Amino acid sequence: MEIIRIPGEMQAMAGKILHQGKSIGFVPTMGALHEGHLSLVRRARRENHVTAVSIFVNPMQFGPSEDFYNYPRDIDGDAEKLRREEVGILFMPDSSLMYPEGFSTCVDVEGISGRLCGAFRPGHFRGVATVVAKLLNIVKPARAYFGQKDFQQTVVIRQMARDLDMDTAIVVCPTVRESDGLAMSSRNAYLSEREREAAAVIFRSLAGASGLIESGIINVERIKGFMHEKIAAEPAVSGIDYAGVYDPATLEEPAATRDEILLAVAVRIGGTRLIDNMLVSLRKER
Repeated sequence: MEIIRIPGEMQAMAGKILHQGKSIGFVPTMGALHEGHLSLVRRARRENHVTAVSIFVNPMQFGPSEDFYNYPRDIDGDAEKLRREEVGILFMPDSSLMYPEGFSTCVDVEGISGRLCGAFRPGHFRGVATVVAKLLNIVKPARAYFGQKDFQQTVVIRQMARDLDMDTAIVVCPTVRESDGLAMSSRNAYLSEREREAAAVIFRSLAGASGLIESGIINVERIKGFMHEKIAAEPAVSGIDYAGVYDPATLEEPAATRDEILLAVAVRIGGTRLIDNMLVSLRKER
């Protein structure tokens, strides 16, 4: 595995690979890799000639009171995991190279960036869109892989790629879960043993809401009320940013019944903010 730290060197390497007629599959990460990340890596390897992974804790997507400096980091452990997965390139740029002095350009995907998590984390998706745009320009992948757990992120990035005519396919892969349904996340490392046990309520709320829909109940307010009640009953929950039913394209509450709806939650367990979601098809219920 080749480790590259300078954006210009990564661009040059990508150019050589493309000149050879080979495709690059790319998995952008912030490190602290878990099985969810590795599932993306394996799919990238299956579908491309060369697999590249980036590790970059992006300061632009963290608010002033958020956990940038405490975000989990395990560079040596991450590199070893990627070697075992036979990744070809690990790109680990320094922040000073990604955002050099005088950097003044941002990508802002209007509308959808301000909903759900965007309403609680102002500027977050501007930081996400900006760094992903830079990474796609540097790595030049045919395909870039993201997990469904960060559903809003995937909607924002797909919109950005369409709007800016980016020549990269955005591939969204299923959420990987623990045995009790908790979505795998680097932030799970923040949870105490009791909080980790309590966090399973997030998946139970999604599964329960999905069950209501499958039984024929498609009332947005009733489903939203069920989810809030289920989550709030867990004593370790310190706050609910949102929990409800949304249009997967617009991320707004649906004005009419669609073939598919998004159940999404953002919950604080102790001091840790966790997100999760589930897509539910309505076609079979009609």
